[in-house]
Amino acid sequence: MLFRASPCQWLIVGLGNPGPRYEATRHNVGFRAVARLASDAGVRIDRAKFHALTARATVAGQPVLLMQPQTYMNESGVAVREAAAFYKLPPERVLVLFDDIDLDVGRLRVRRSGSAGGHNGIKSIIACLGSQEFPRVKIGVGAKPHPDYDLADWVLSRFTLPEQKLLEPAIVRAAEAVPVILTEGLEKAASRYNGK
Repeated sequence: MLFRASPCQWLIVGLGNPGPRYEATRHNVGFRAVARLASDAGVRIDRAKFHALTARATVAGQPVLLMQPQTYMNESGVAVREAAAFYKLPPERVLVLFDDIDLDVGRLRVRRSGSAGGHNGIKSIIACLGSQEFPRVKIGVGAKPHPDYDLADWVLSRFTLPEQKLLEPAIVRAAEAVPVILTEGLEKAASRYNGK
């Protein structure tokens, strides 16, 4: 297998938009979960490479590249494609953490693959990798308050205080799910973290 010879066995991507303006928005929970994973691994995601901020780390004994694309959400796939090509990683070794409006705030869902489900970051990654067969950890950010609410306005909005109390433990659990996925597989991680 090609990935065995690589100095990086997994690409772990948190989705979001760069800059302080977007830091606390619903769309940036992927950034926050990967930052938590970096903190757990004792590294900082601060090296500019592949149109992203990156960090080499060891997670569950495996060498990984942690990544926060700096392309803005709609072009996330550009950064992912460059890093995956550089390390010769197949889509199955690209783990993406991101926001999901179809899940209540604080809920998680681990999935092996799937469509973009209307998420522009995932749409970009699917287009750039030419595959939707990459694992993911979805982090619930709640549905729009009513059907007419603009989707872009919703995902770029900030969490209420009660929502933040639900979200913080979910960020921790999303980061905890990653080593389980790497060592025990997606099914074990899904049974442990889905719906929590």
